[in-house]
Amino acid sequence: MIVKLLHEKGMKSEYAYSAAFASIGLSIVSWCGSMKVEPAGVSRADRWGIFVGEWAPTFFALGLALANYERDHESLHSVTH
Repeated sequence: MIVKLLHEKGMKSEYAYSAAFASIGLSIVSWCGSMKVEPAGVSRADRWGIFVGEWAPTFFALGLALANYERDHESLHSVTH
């Protein structure tokens, strides 16, 4: 299970949530920056903003999965101890 592996490697739900919020900010920054730099104009800027913005739901879902795993893992250990 990937969530268990990530948890064992030290990934916490807070990290995934932080990455989700950071990707929202990065989406806005990349959209604004791309609009000013790209010769293709608004359409390219929109694609960059949407591309980066799609990371947020993935990180939120991962954070939720890790939070559930952490809760279950903690309750299992509290019962056995």
